[in-house]
This record gives sequence, structure tokens and C-alpha cells, in this order.
Amino acid sequence: MKRRTAIKQLFILAGGIVIATSCTGDRQKSSIALSNVDFSKEDEELLADLVEAIIPETDSSGAKSLNLHLFVMKMVDDCHSPKDQKSFVEGLKMAKELKGKSVSEIQTYFSTLPKEDTFFAILKNRTIMGYQNSEYVMKNKVIYELVPGRYDGAVKVNS
Repeated sequence: MKRRTAIKQLFILAGGIVIATSCTGDRQKSSIALSNVDFSKEDEELLADLVEAIIPETDSSGAKSLNLHLFVMKMVDDCHSPKDQKSFVEGLKMAKELKGKSVSEIQTYFSTLPKEDTFFAILKNRTIMGYQNSEYVMKNKVIYELVPGRYDGAVKVNS
């Protein structure tokens, strides 16, 4: 009986050690796992403020509450070339001065950027894409009609 109790306690202890080591993640890393681009927690918070300036909170949900910054991070990591990724990270570093600024101040900063700026183009396009494909928009804003659509049999035909 004592041997079974000892083995049982050993397995409980081993499970506790495994769980405890998985909870000690790096606090400076972003909240999602990325393979190509290394964003810090500070970068993630800045990106949340930037996407909020593109789609601010009104009577409908804004970009920050929909976590579109995570979508932008994942899309930059997965779908863009290394050159674009580098440009995006450099643009994000240049925008660090906007940390804690209001939405209108960030929008003013965006208006000063040249139209061919890669950072802003990627940020804007991916933010809008994420918003249009979000669960919130698909459930609350888009009216979905079942395929094949309406049938109206009383239509005049010109002959």
C-alpha cells in the first residue's frame, strides 16, 4: 500500500513541475507565438493603439476591442516577405513616440506619412481586412442570405 501511495504522489509532483514550468513564460514577449518576426509586449501594445486609430471605438466595437493588432501581427509574420516584415518593424520602431497618445494625435501622425510608406500600407490593409472578417462584423453588420438567394417568380419578361 505504501508503494502505491508513493508512486501516486510522485506522478502528482511530476505533473505539478511540468505545469509550473509552462507558466513561467517570458513577460517581454508578445502574447501570440510568431515564427518570423519578433514583437515585444511593448510593440504589441503600441500596435493596439495604432489599429484603434484606424478603426476607433464608436457605437460599434473598435479595432482594439476586437484584438485586430493580433491579426495584424500574425498576418505580417505569415504572409509578407522578409523585406516587408523588416519595413514594418522599422516603421513600428519609428512610431514608438506615439505610445500613450490619443487617437487624434495618432491619426495626425498617419496623415504626415507618405502614401508609399510600407508600414502604414500594411497596417491599414491588414487592419481593415481583419475587421471585415471578424466575428463581430460577420454576425452583426453583414446581412447574410442563404444560397442561392431569393426567388421572385413574378418578374415581367420583355419579349
